Amino acid sequence: MNSWKLYNQLFIRLVLILLLTGLCFWLFSKNMQYSAIFCGFVIILALFEVYFFVKRIFIFYDKTINAILHNDFSADFSKQYQSKNYKNLYKLYEKLKNKQKDQISKELVFRSILNNVETGVLMLQKQETEWNIFLMNDYFSNHFKVPKVSKWHYLKKQLPSLCELIENYDFKEVKASIQVRVGKEDLQTFILQTSLTKTYGQDYYVILLDSIQRVVEKKEKEAWINLMKVISHELMNSLTPIRSLTQNMNDLVQQDELSKEDIIDLKESVNTILNRSDHLQNFVENYRKLAMLPSPKKEKVALNKLLKNSLHFMNPLFKEARISVNNTISYNRWLYVDKLQIEQVLINLLTNSIYALKNKTKKEIEISSEVKDKRVFITISDTGKGVEKEIEDKIFLPFFTTRKQGAGIGLTLSKNIIEAHGGYLVYQNEENKTSFVICLVE
Repeated sequence: MNSWKLYNQLFIRLVLILLLTGLCFWLFSKNMQYSAIFCGFVIILALFEVYFFVKRIFIFYDKTINAILHNDFSADFSKQYQSKNYKNLYKLYEKLKNKQKDQISKELVFRSILNNVETGVLMLQKQETEWNIFLMNDYFSNHFKVPKVSKWHYLKKQLPSLCELIENYDFKEVKASIQVRVGKEDLQTFILQTSLTKTYGQDYYVILLDSIQRVVEKKEKEAWINLMKVISHELMNSLTPIRSLTQNMNDLVQQDELSKEDIIDLKESVNTILNRSDHLQNFVENYRKLAMLPSPKKEKVALNKLLKNSLHFMNPLFKEARISVNNTISYNRWLYVDKLQIEQVLINLLTNSIYALKNKTKKEIEISSEVKDKRVFITISDTGKGVEKEIEDKIFLPFFTTRKQGAGIGLTLSKNIIEAHGGYLVYQNEENKTSFVICLVE
């Protein structure tokens, strides 16, 4: 608003009224009654005009401020802006109006994103002592078959199993696996993640729910896609040259006579085809090993004995590569495992460490163990180069290898063996140290 202009206009009106009042008294003093009465009438009109002038200002102020307070930017004040008396107020109004449009646009985009993710999203807002629903995405509403209600107690009537679980956690941050019954269906397992945040004095509670089945299916699909890529790549590497050589041989045998060079070409082609066929046969044999892994024949075995046998087998290779091995496991534990299979896993991991330490100045391997929650964790660490971040998620894929002479089944086979024992195998990468951790049940 151009305040000085309004002040000037009001000041001029008041000055004119004062001058007219002075003139009126002067006319009375000169016995010019009719002129004085007329002047008094003009003063009254001027006072009315000032009254309505001030009233219009306050009405416009009130209307604009009310619109801003109630986020109602539907009114059009462009005419008032044209008068240039409310220039700054109009600019403020338009700025807030544009800001609201921008905010609404962002909210629509965010809601659209949340409505398209395959994760149940529920956001609660605390009002005094009660939680109410601030946002519920489409996946949550559709998957749990509940309408998009705004009150927590309404949702609790529709989905009591979940709401009672949240209340039992006392609306605190948590990450857990839970089971929820949807309607009269069987219990479904979900990964529950919640977070509590406060902004501008307002508490918000975000609930994320992922279906375990969906997560597993997604991982399985990704694994199959990656596996097929590796198999296709391996097959094409052999089939392409075999087809090319076969075509060349077919062209040669179509000739009436074969020269000495043609015979040499045929021999070389046959040898190459034999080599690639052997490679394919080995590839299929390795795949058969993975697909037909026998069930573990478990027996009671001492951990120290397992390590001793594996280290004894690998010792000549350690000496040849000048690798220092530090076995820090001083206590003994009894494990119920397939002795030969677990030894194979240890040998595979130690072989990987030897390869990782190639061309390294500091060549050290450390073997450690700890027991937690009736589980034994065996860690094999080395000071090698480790695995690049880009391929960390591929190291357990069948036939994936970074070694020229590697078959790419060692880690896959090791992982399958450990999982068949009810445990798991994970890779960890720390600064100047890479580790494989075996988890086994005692």
